[in-house]
Amino acid sequence: MVPAHAVRSDRQDGGVQPIVTPSEMAEIDAAAPEPVEVLIDRAGAAVARTALQLLGGAYGRRVVVVAGKGNNGADGRAAAAQLEGRGVRCTVIDAAAAPAVLPRADLVIDAAYGTGFRGTYEAPAPADPDTAVLAVDIPSGIDGITGAASGRPLAATRTVTFAAWKPGLLLGEGAGLAGDVEVADIGLDPSGARAWRVTADDVAAWLPARERSTHKWKAAAWLIAGSPGMTGAGRLAAASAMRSGAGYLRVSTPGAGTEVDAPVEAVVSPVGEAWADEVLAQLDRFRAIGIGPGLGADDAIADEVRHLVSGSKVATVVDGDGLRALGAAAATVIRGRGPDAPLVVLTPHDGEFAALDGAAPGADRFAAVRGLARATGAVVLLKGPATLIADPEGSVLVADQGDARLATAGSGDVLTGLILGLLAQGLTPQRAAAAGAFLHGRAGDLAWRRGLVAGDLVDHLPAAFAEVAGGSIATLHSRL
Repeated sequence: MVPAHAVRSDRQDGGVQPIVTPSEMAEIDAAAPEPVEVLIDRAGAAVARTALQLLGGAYGRRVVVVAGKGNNGADGRAAAAQLEGRGVRCTVIDAAAAPAVLPRADLVIDAAYGTGFRGTYEAPAPADPDTAVLAVDIPSGIDGITGAASGRPLAATRTVTFAAWKPGLLLGEGAGLAGDVEVADIGLDPSGARAWRVTADDVAAWLPARERSTHKWKAAAWLIAGSPGMTGAGRLAAASAMRSGAGYLRVSTPGAGTEVDAPVEAVVSPVGEAWADEVLAQLDRFRAIGIGPGLGADDAIADEVRHLVSGSKVATVVDGDGLRALGAAAATVIRGRGPDAPLVVLTPHDGEFAALDGAAPGADRFAAVRGLARATGAVVLLKGPATLIADPEGSVLVADQGDARLATAGSGDVLTGLILGLLAQGLTPQRAAAAGAFLHGRAGDLAWRRGLVAGDLVDHLPAAFAEVAGGSIATLHSRL
């Protein structure tokens, strides 16, 4: 388990990126030792600094500020005052009485409504659609918890948010409408946060250094994946596990004997019908096991999956057909491992989440992933454009690397193998899952803009690891 304080304590650069809900942010504001007027002035100064960056200077520039009646609007008005002091011509427009089309400007500052907005917001349009937009805290009309857009918000070029990320900047339409997000320090204390955005520095701090005296069995993993006629999932997961650091990888495909499609570096080990007992009897030399990709939905397979998960005392990641095998029995099976066994990592997409939880995750994905982690006693990795990784105590890590290119067959199998390889090296379950999701996304970012297939993700993993470590990413192709 990775308690919140442990997640924060070993950041190499101190670059903690907390995430708080609107209600948590309200508590942080209320606990501030300074009066609200001081905080507004600081927020306005932060917005003004970013505005000047977007403007490329002050002289002769024109800014329109759309300001609401709450603190968000007050921040915008404070920014206007700061900018006018630098010679920028500012027009402040009341959000409630804004025209359909704004006056011409070099920059629009959206300070109409903040993270607690309820209702529908039809944003006024810039006179020139190419005008840059700077959002204050969150684009107006975006739900601070779910990221859902209500009405017609303005798409921001950049968003300046205060003290911490908000879920709505990472989820749903908010992630796309926020543009580049800058977190401004205005003297508030978000140290009580229970969620954090994962960065490359975090992953670099978590990855273990290899000792000079190491050998392959120190990072040994066993993958139970694939089925006759469905071997590709196992091959992708196996290749990914080895690329991510498994020193020795054993691969078993129930019912396939030695006819297993596996990388040449992996060791194929046939298993019989009662394969869970076979695996359990030989786990003493292994540090982690992965179960599920391409196994099939046979009832006998499901029984073996549940038996293996409940009996395993090593780090375990379950995906795909393994998740469907656990289904509604996941909590019973996982808690049967005993308190001393490492936490199981479950890696569902929304459909697999429903098989485990009884319903698909709702709009509040943070609440959903926390609820399933608490109910099952497992680390739950909920896949999505922003991948959320929760432990049973409510700590959530968020990996928002990657893009729509990852939505391709076999991509999830690559992620399973990545997590397996990281578990085999000794990362805690939550960190292995979060680091795996981050590196998986970065591999996609480094690969082809079009034509990407899951095998390309495996090929680009070394570049992703090199980038995280601060080295060159030009390890695969001259174009990089």
